[in-house]
Amino acid sequence: MLKLRPYKSCDAQIISKWVQNKDVFTLWGGERFGDYPITAESIDKKYQHDNGDCTEPDNFYPWTALDDNRIVGHFIMRYINGDPKVIRFGWVVVDSSVRGKGYGTNMLRLGLKAAFEILGAEKITIGVFANNTPAHTCYKKVGFVDVGVTEDEPWNIIEMEIDKTPAQV
Repeated sequence: MLKLRPYKSCDAQIISKWVQNKDVFTLWGGERFGDYPITAESIDKKYQHDNGDCTEPDNFYPWTALDDNRIVGHFIMRYINGDPKVIRFGWVVVDSSVRGKGYGTNMLRLGLKAAFEILGAEKITIGVFANNTPAHTCYKKVGFVDVGVTEDEPWNIIEMEIDKTPAQV
């Protein structure tokens, strides 16, 4: 059974192995993360910095998805522009050995539940590169809808969002 727990520093060793090449790194949004190649140390350093940034306290939530205590996925949540009602999901990645088996969809559904029920979000946003069809399909399965396209390098970004509904309460 899939479950979420807060990210731990030791997770970075596994997560970094999933970002195996420059193409995966770029699709993951890694250029906004830092430099390629990504390492466990760079992930943990980034997360410790963002978690410890007191200019916008309590704004960064990295999560790890586990199936029978095996790490299978990872993503982050953060508030947008200090608004506690809008959360942005990002850096979504699933172990390549289990992609296509519903882990990403289930992981994000658990994330939506936590964002709406625990963090009190009313809207959740996510962006996906226009050429990342598998991720775009996954996000639509979860309930995100396209709301616009942002022109960006190296590819345009499809902006998506989902609003809280009574069924999610």
